[in-house]
Amino acid sequence: MLDEYGFEIFEENAFPIAYLLTFRTYGTWLHGDSRGAFQRHRTEPIPAIQIAPNIPLHQKMLETSGSEPVILSDRQRELVSDSIEEVCAFRGYDLRALNVRTNHAHVVVSKSVKPEKILNDLKAYATRKLRGEKAVASDQKVWSRHGSTRYLWKPKQVQSAIEYVLYGQGDLPFEPNKV
Repeated sequence: MLDEYGFEIFEENAFPIAYLLTFRTYGTWLHGDSRGAFQRHRTEPIPAIQIAPNIPLHQKMLETSGSEPVILSDRQRELVSDSIEEVCAFRGYDLRALNVRTNHAHVVVSKSVKPEKILNDLKAYATRKLRGEKAVASDQKVWSRHGSTRYLWKPKQVQSAIEYVLYGQGDLPFEPNKV
């Protein structure tokens, strides 16, 4: 279906143009954290409902987590990036942007499948690569459960997500002196 300007109406599609996926390393943002959280299950797309911090809950989560939070080193970040590029090539996912941080990763990716499938593939391949390279212990939990799956229906949303992933993380993905 086309709009009055002849462009496809994206909201009518079964799948969005792309997804902005974010997943965190294990133990780096627990329930009750002072940074707060957003309600996961909601019927309306926006605005998200923010959940207030809960210090006693956060303390209990720290006590019962069972292992230390995972903070990725530069080498581990590189391995995770490589694995994400590999899984995207293997599965036919269109990787549009990628930024692996010390405690989370952002990925903008396109494919006409559910985002949870893509998210699970990315985390599984990254874990396998980290373990295969002996960059984490074989029994270590690397990722927190699930992640954020933002649907991007319009080209402007995709472009904004790409810019956020590449340039909105507090550093630039290139060496300014080499430009």
